[in-house]
Amino acid sequence: MANVSVAAEWQLLGDRYYRKPDLYHPLRWKHIDLSRNKVACAPFGGPIALIRDDSKIVQLYAESALRKLRIFNSAGVPLSETIWKNPGGRLIGLSWTDDQTLVCIVQDGTVYRYTSHAELLEPNFSILGQEYLDENVVECVFWGNGVVCVTDACKVFSIADFKSKNPRPLRLADPAPEGIEELPHCVAVIEPQYTMSGNVEVLLAIGDGVVMVEEDEVQPLPLPPGDGPLQKMVVSGDGRFVASFTHDGRMAVYSTRLEKIFEYECESALPPEQLAWCGLDSVLLYWDDMLLMVGPSDEPVRYLYDEPIVLIPECDGVRILSNSSIEFLQLVPNSTVSIFKIGSTSPAALLYDALDHFDRRSAKADENLRLIRSSLSEAVEACVDAAGHEFDVSRQRTLLRAASYGQAFCSNFHRDRIQEMCKTLRVLNAVRSPEIGIPLSIQQYKLLTPSVLIGRLINAHQHLLALRISDYLGMNQEVVIMHWACSKITASLAIPDATLLEILLDKLKLCKGISYAAVAAHADKNGRRKLAAMLVEHEPRSSKQVPLLLSIGEEDTALIKATESGDTDLVYLVLFHILQKRQPLEFFGMIQARTLARDLFINYARYV
Repeated sequence: MANVSVAAEWQLLGDRYYRKPDLYHPLRWKHIDLSRNKVACAPFGGPIALIRDDSKIVQLYAESALRKLRIFNSAGVPLSETIWKNPGGRLIGLSWTDDQTLVCIVQDGTVYRYTSHAELLEPNFSILGQEYLDENVVECVFWGNGVVCVTDACKVFSIADFKSKNPRPLRLADPAPEGIEELPHCVAVIEPQYTMSGNVEVLLAIGDGVVMVEEDEVQPLPLPPGDGPLQKMVVSGDGRFVASFTHDGRMAVYSTRLEKIFEYECESALPPEQLAWCGLDSVLLYWDDMLLMVGPSDEPVRYLYDEPIVLIPECDGVRILSNSSIEFLQLVPNSTVSIFKIGSTSPAALLYDALDHFDRRSAKADENLRLIRSSLSEAVEACVDAAGHEFDVSRQRTLLRAASYGQAFCSNFHRDRIQEMCKTLRVLNAVRSPEIGIPLSIQQYKLLTPSVLIGRLINAHQHLLALRISDYLGMNQEVVIMHWACSKITASLAIPDATLLEILLDKLKLCKGISYAAVAAHADKNGRRKLAAMLVEHEPRSSKQVPLLLSIGEEDTALIKATESGDTDLVYLVLFHILQKRQPLEFFGMIQARTLARDLFINYARYV
């Protein structure tokens, strides 16, 4: 019966099964209406940014007249907010970069960047440059760390990498002949990593055709007769296909050179509000109350919604955000199908069934094991793999128990496989909790890597969990403790230096070889010079300790530490620094009692 209840949640599209489990229901936020807001959702289970859509009428009694940029985690837990006061006209688009920086582009082309704590990053800059200040941005399409913008004069600009210190706007070739400023019906982007040139390629649906725009070239791409004009376009996650919605209500899939591969005739010619790929196997179209999933087969799958939704494409599916919940629409893994498909007699299904009989003390358990003895290793591996793809903790546990039960009778199975999966699932379940709100699938986790996940936890100020995961996975904890110490100094302005020093040392001593000098430098940067001096006393490496002492004005202590180290280079560094800062008599008075310093300076003076 368990198999029936699990498989009952699936939908069949062609010969592939899809499922849509709830990740969080209900969400922790209150009084949020997605239809009244512009929404940006970071991939890999990242944060959600909301700001009131200023192109829509708002009832002032329902909310504040002040526009706020609000940031939540994926479970709807508020993280931060700030009042939106930026000039430049209407907000055209916003999106998260790969390192979870929120990029906002306004009408005049100004780019504003925020952290996940709603802190504005400087400097702001324009994507249009000085020559085109009289033009306005009308559309922008984001990818990973870049963006493409189209102006009201049909000029195309791009930024390839927001992570660089000085993001450089680039004007691409003009998509339309001179004098013609017809705006495109829709825009799609082929990311640089998927193009032959290594540069971004922009697809613009202009008139009844499509043009591909690069930095110095415009290439017309003829559509099959009757397909143009295209109303919507989106490129697949691997950059190989383009899904589109035609003017007469057909969803068509092309290659990136617009050779038609497949089409489906929709019931409505009204363009969908959203068009997105679900992995590489199907395309989602969302209208006001219906989500349509179309694949290579003739019969699509329909999901009905009575509230607005936002589609968030992931590498292995699509997260579906609504006012009240967030779901994950994905292809059911083959291992899960082999176990839970109704009527399945695969070795994995029989092993899972054997555990059920074993729990009920039935002799049928032994009979099942005898049937699959030659394929027992394969059955155990399928149960382990299926456990990794589950979001339900009780089902994870049952599948791992089935794998452990089969492993006891399987001498040639890799013994560490179950233990490794248990480790992975403990990490995933920890970050999936609503308080953390990062609902990663196992495939996303492997693609993201544990080190990047820990970095994201650190940036979200979830230092304790980051430290525990680092320790559990045997990773270096120094980066976590360092970030915690610097954050603690920044946030503890009211705590006396001596008290704060004790708090910091209690944690810093957990990690051998940690750089006290780096923490001291952060304290000095935050105006706590006394705390910096006390911290640097605990730095065991003179090469790091002495330069910092000089930078915070502790020349006497720096000279003592340099001479005690016996490093002549450090002593000379201190000597020349003091010589520039102090009067000659005072300088000679300082070095008179320091034999090494005095002798080195005399030796230097002889050869000058």
